[in-house]
Amino acid sequence: MNMAIKQSAAHLEIVSFHLGDQEFCIDIMAIREIRGWAPVTPMPHTPPYVLGLINLRGAVIPVIDMACRLGMKMTEPSERSAIIVTDIGGKLVGLLVEQVSDMMTIKSEDLQPAPEIIPEAQRAFCRGIVALEKSMVCFLNLDTVIADELKQAA
Repeated sequence: MNMAIKQSAAHLEIVSFHLGDQEFCIDIMAIREIRGWAPVTPMPHTPPYVLGLINLRGAVIPVIDMACRLGMKMTEPSERSAIIVTDIGGKLVGLLVEQVSDMMTIKSEDLQPAPEIIPEAQRAFCRGIVALEKSMVCFLNLDTVIADELKQAA
């Protein structure tokens, strides 16, 4: 993982969002759009974190509750909730988050590896930790977080 961090560009553009009391971020290059919460069509026999499907201008895409996917309490959608539509490996996936916080540019060297005390399976979800003035933000590795959905869609 350290090699991936070192090989990155000098700066990273990120979008941060809240899940519960925690803040997370993802690479802005993976984001296709950010939209307000809209009801989803549930699908049978899906994992609990897969809320259902939405129609995005003719494309049917799955929506994942990011809090649930990361082992947290399920998100109660509200007017502040958002669906971050991501494009990972050519597959569109919507991510339900409590609220989008900020867009920012960080230096690649400010992205620190996740502590090794965290079990490997959970550490794989984290591309690194961004230490800000007042908080620590987990930079999510979407390839790992939504790997199951990408495999099923292939």
